[in-house]
Amino acid sequence: MISRRDILASLSVAALSPALVLSGQKVSGVKIGCQTNAWRIDSAKFDSLLAVLRQLKEMGYDGFETGFRNVQGQFGNATAARKQIESFGLKFLGCHIFLDQYDPQTRIAPMELIQKVTDGAASLGAERLILSGGGLINDNKVDGESLKRKTGGLNAAGKYCRSKGIRLAYHNHGPEFANGGEEIEALYAQTDPALVHFLTDCGWAFSAKADVPKFFQKHHKRIIGLHLRDFKNGEQVPLGQGEFPIRELAAAIKKANWQGWAINEEERLSGEKPGEKAVAPARETLRQILGK
Repeated sequence: MISRRDILASLSVAALSPALVLSGQKVSGVKIGCQTNAWRIDSAKFDSLLAVLRQLKEMGYDGFETGFRNVQGQFGNATAARKQIESFGLKFLGCHIFLDQYDPQTRIAPMELIQKVTDGAASLGAERLILSGGGLINDNKVDGESLKRKTGGLNAAGKYCRSKGIRLAYHNHGPEFANGGEEIEALYAQTDPALVHFLTDCGWAFSAKADVPKFFQKHHKRIIGLHLRDFKNGEQVPLGQGEFPIRELAAAIKKANWQGWAINEEERLSGEKPGEKAVAPARETLRQILGK
């Protein structure tokens, strides 16, 4: 009998560019995750998140990342909710705080929200808190005082996370990679490596003209996860069907013997939620490229 996975594999592998398919190059130690923002999840209905987790398990993912709004309603019901999450056999790799507006001083979430989400995420079994933030480029340069406040905020957040038994990772967007990566390099240099790790959004970095494999080679020791997405003619397409240098990045991962999370992210800036239509072929790309 032909399985559902076999069908998905045959369809998605056929869609891949032959140049992207590696033969037998297994990358050991890497874990395969998925951001749930490819689906339209009702934050008021926990079952809608659980339905996505079921699909991710069926597609062979090891873990998931989700926005804090999708789980904050369960912070007061953590024991039962954690049991439901763990029933799928997926690691809750990260709970992500992304906001439209950030604290004007630190350019990350307010500490009160960071503490609340850290406490709740830890009670649900999350391995880490993931923070996005606002960029610091002003008049084509990074302001030193703003950078000091942001790195101070990240260090404080990392210290609080550590006290609750989880880790902090900073997630970039495009501005951090502007001006040749001026801000992102400063964040690496001026945050405490024991408190602040990084989840590199390779899609945003690639869109900002960064050499993603080279950046990974330089900083892989502090990178705990990679958001992987792909583009063709400026539009996002399922991973493996565009111009992102996934094979070159895979080679860098293998060379570094990196042990982090390769996280597929199939969000669309248009607001479209492609769900399994995009995530399933992306999963097969990861299977072909990373051998996992």
